Amino acid sequence: MMKAYRFRLYPTVEQSKQLDQHIGSCRFVYNWALNKKIKTYEQTKKSISRFDLNKLMPSLKTENPWLADVNSQSLQGMTKQVESAFTRFFREKKGFPKFKSKKNPVQAFPIPQHYSVNFETCVVKLPKIGEIKAKLHRNFTGELKTATVSKICTGKYFISILVENNEELPVKQAFSESTTIGIDVGIKDFAVLSTGEKVENPKYLKNSLQRVKVLQKRVSRKQKGSKSREKAKQRLARLHEKITNQRNDFQNKVSFKLISENQAIALETLNVKVMQKNHHLAQAIGDSAWSSFVTKLEYKAEWYGKTILRIGQFEPSSKICNVCGYHKSDLTLKDREWTCPDCKTRHDRDINASINIKKFALIDQNLIGI
Repeated sequence: MMKAYRFRLYPTVEQSKQLDQHIGSCRFVYNWALNKKIKTYEQTKKSISRFDLNKLMPSLKTENPWLADVNSQSLQGMTKQVESAFTRFFREKKGFPKFKSKKNPVQAFPIPQHYSVNFETCVVKLPKIGEIKAKLHRNFTGELKTATVSKICTGKYFISILVENNEELPVKQAFSESTTIGIDVGIKDFAVLSTGEKVENPKYLKNSLQRVKVLQKRVSRKQKGSKSREKAKQRLARLHEKITNQRNDFQNKVSFKLISENQAIALETLNVKVMQKNHHLAQAIGDSAWSSFVTKLEYKAEWYGKTILRIGQFEPSSKICNVCGYHKSDLTLKDREWTCPDCKTRHDRDINASINIKKFALIDQNLIGI
């Protein structure tokens, strides 16, 4: 089983310059390789492989001697990334590959091999750079695969290490109606469970929005290119980093609790990209970050042998009475409660939806009747 571990790096001033040089050089090679593939196809109607691009690398280094100071395997890793981007574009329709910009909030470069981690001295040794102090807060065993060094907009450096621990993924545990839970994610409440429990939405961005606006205004008032503007941008970036860390910590705790207490979790498939086109709800939907929460549930379910069940995005989970099956077609978004005209049951909209999500998922699995 492959697992990734992320650690904070504490480079010296000289090492920071070397890391920045690696980041800039790898970005340069990525853009060169992407441009080469585009031009080659325009001229010959044929694609150039990453192996052919790697053969052109020596001449590129001759034209740009400063590339020799960078780990050659990291540079070749960028041609592999370009090829992977085109593969996703043609197979999965993920969007045409874009050129990398130095203004991106996260800058990174790969290290395919020849690096080491020492937990006794808390040091990570990288080719061409040497030993860098790191906060190795978690130990691991297994074969080191690829690693990625990244720099975020606040100036912090991290390394993500992919490890093969030679463990098999656990067998999926059997589940039944009693060991399955339905979840309806929302804005007012972050998640509503089919048991009737509601998980409050912390709304970290909304709670910090006033401070965000103040810092954004300070950035806009500073002269472009000045040191004071850079300092103001750093303060704004640190606040956004804090909001992101708070959200990730909250979602990790909630997802681990749900995975630990249930054998199967039923979710509704949501088209978040389309939902965010509603400008009245876009900020609240982005603050809730449903997609990242579902991702955390999915990989934790793989680790612990649990099952994620999905229902279609067009299932009327909110509009159907979970008691008698009556369909209330005129239910609107502002209706938070409604009474079934057939069985007279009073429904909380979100609890009713979570119960129906569980019911629809179990029907698809032939565990309960229609």
